[in-house]
Amino acid sequence: MQNLNNNKSAQKTKPILLIVDDMSINIQMLSDLLKDDYKIKIAKNGQMALDIVRGDEPIDLILLDVIMPEMDGYEVCKALKNDSKTHNIPVIFVTSNDSLENEEYGLNLGAVDYIRKPFHPMIVKIRVRNHINLKLKSDMLEELSMLDGLTHIPNRRYFDERYEEDYKESMREKKSFAVMMIDIDCFKLYNDNYGHGKGDDTLVRVANILKNNLKRPSDIVARYGGEEFVVIAKDISQEGAHKVAQRLVDAVAALKIPHIYSKKGDVVTISVGVAYRNNNDTPSKEQLLQKADEAMYKAKNSGKNKYILVEG
Repeated sequence: MQNLNNNKSAQKTKPILLIVDDMSINIQMLSDLLKDDYKIKIAKNGQMALDIVRGDEPIDLILLDVIMPEMDGYEVCKALKNDSKTHNIPVIFVTSNDSLENEEYGLNLGAVDYIRKPFHPMIVKIRVRNHINLKLKSDMLEELSMLDGLTHIPNRRYFDERYEEDYKESMREKKSFAVMMIDIDCFKLYNDNYGHGKGDDTLVRVANILKNNLKRPSDIVARYGGEEFVVIAKDISQEGAHKVAQRLVDAVAALKIPHIYSKKGDVVTISVGVAYRNNNDTPSKEQLLQKADEAMYKAKNSGKNKYILVEG
């Protein structure tokens, strides 16, 4: 009985692979090859694959056929990378197409690898193992770390803790406080047209320019999620908050990252919502953050590439 229980426990801890292919023989070959090391889920079309990854059981890696009816592998990959819940799942394309242009296109969509049919079994096993190991290590480090894995600026976990501390300090010492919500304008259109590889590069560049344009050591910028960032500026005047917000807007536009699909000019821009609390205001930290978020959406809806400041 002890051995049986151990086997059940081991089964539960196996990484989960999703194999997506409209041909049963291909699914069977990959499943037989990998089932001893991984828990296998299968999907015979793109929509079924999306339904599975959006379910309750987290997928660790996807082996995705490119040529499928109705929704091909590229469209599935785009949908995965456009959803914050599935964005970080590594995708390996498996295809009989040997075009370098198609491989480049697939990798730019955000895939981590490209395997051509007919495939060599041991090469598939090694590539899957390597990407699974990277994914599990990345998940562990992200959970333990206070830094965002992509941009290397503080992550949401760090922000939540720092925001709590700085807000309480400003209330206790009766000092002014500003929080700024930042969103990259038309970023979905950027990813859809330039690919998620380019999108990740742009996130890194925007994060760096935001960090470099905060001049006071006490000010911090963190990645809030997706294409959103957040800035904390304590003990700052309202005029100072205006200046910081405008400097951030100008600095991102000055990068001149091409974005011909933007609805605001032809370069990447940001919209910023600033919630400012003076010495005497007493909004909760949740209310202040909500006001910043609402101000950001007002900035986006009233023209983009700008900031709006509201008082707390």
